[in-house]
Amino acid sequence: PANIDLVGAELELVNQEEREYKMKKVLDPIQNNYDYIIIDCAPSLGLLTLNALSAADSVIVPIQCEYFALEGLGKLLNTIKVVQQRLNINLEIEGLLLTMYDTRLRLSNQVVEEVKKHFQDMVFKTIIQRNVRLGEAPSFGETIVIHDATSKGAINYLNLADELLKKLEVTV
Repeated sequence: PANIDLVGAELELVNQEEREYKMKKVLDPIQNNYDYIIIDCAPSLGLLTLNALSAADSVIVPIQCEYFALEGLGKLLNTIKVVQQRLNINLEIEGLLLTMYDTRLRLSNQVVEEVKKHFQDMVFKTIIQRNVRLGEAPSFGETIVIHDATSKGAINYLNLADELLKKLEVTV
């Protein structure tokens, strides 16, 4: 978990009624105080992720440019479809974000090609490159922009923010 307070959260939610909506109930009263609320989930499909999907208007689907990426993507898209049918009919997929991209690896390039071939316009133009500074930032408790604003990782995420804002301006 990103925070020590979340360590037992999954276990605490298991036996609660309407456990999939706990985050939504907390966020609904305050959502008008913010332009955007970003929920960064762990790469698992546990109760915290289900809560985030139930509370969200849209989801950015990260895809690591690695071996099992496409298999995991299929499972995640199916989970999102189930959430849309049962928990949050308004949930939209904002886009697919390619991450951990390494220009030197043929596999990274193959994953990018496959994802773009199958999902075309759903894929963000911005690709998050593998970067040492990006990996270091969490251990310092910092965002990449605070940790090293000139790193490739920071520049990639700033480009993603610009791309998202432009996309949202068109649809808002």
